[in-house]
Amino acid sequence: MQLSELLEEKYDQYNRKEFIEGDPVCIPHMFSQSQNIEIAGFLAAALAWGQRNTIIRNAKDLISMMGNDPYYFLMHADENDLIDLGSFTHRTFNSIDAHYFIKALANIYRKYESMYQIFRKAYEREGSIEAGLKNFRELFFELPHLTRTEKHIADIRKGAAAKRLNMFLRWMVRSDDRGVDFGIWKDIPASALYIPLDIHTGKVARGLGLLTRRQNDWKAVLELTGNLKRFDPNDPVKYDFALFGMGIFEGK
Repeated sequence: MQLSELLEEKYDQYNRKEFIEGDPVCIPHMFSQSQNIEIAGFLAAALAWGQRNTIIRNAKDLISMMGNDPYYFLMHADENDLIDLGSFTHRTFNSIDAHYFIKALANIYRKYESMYQIFRKAYEREGSIEAGLKNFRELFFELPHLTRTEKHIADIRKGAAAKRLNMFLRWMVRSDDRGVDFGIWKDIPASALYIPLDIHTGKVARGLGLLTRRQNDWKAVLELTGNLKRFDPNDPVKYDFALFGMGIFEGK
């Protein structure tokens, strides 16, 4: 089978509503309000490392601690409300990190109607999502914080692959008739997205000859995304479904 046919077949196989239930994308699918979709999606993506059932369970717990209305919680929570987050932990992400994430997001939403505005303005100015990834991280950490929390938001300036941020952006930007991704950030084209590169997509991509770089870093993201544009320049990141699905469900 030609590589292009394989990628299209696996994209079609895994980009389906049945995919949602067992994936962290199910967390933002709990909501209909755009701000809640953004916030729930961002938090779910931030926790997206480890076993998927654990990610989903812990993300649901965090959303529950926020009264199942994360936007309202951000805009109205006081220090007493944040105490309820004291028991939250997901691997190395603990209550200290959760407290800062809530404060940082509240700070952003008091300045911007949506996280979308940060990425849209950066894209309009620079013509690249890279600028948005850099600007967002700067804004996120502009409040006083412990250095330990910085590891939970990737820094592409230091070469990080930013898998979780790129996955969040895929959810918000991509739009098709399948219903997995939301496509609520209308003014950023899918062609500007970067592949959410992790151990599974990297392994499959190397096996298919789509990635030569050994490290899963930002240079590898650029290489793989560029190669995927050969097959669909308008929506290269749709093949995340194919690469991830083959890696997770087929062990290829």
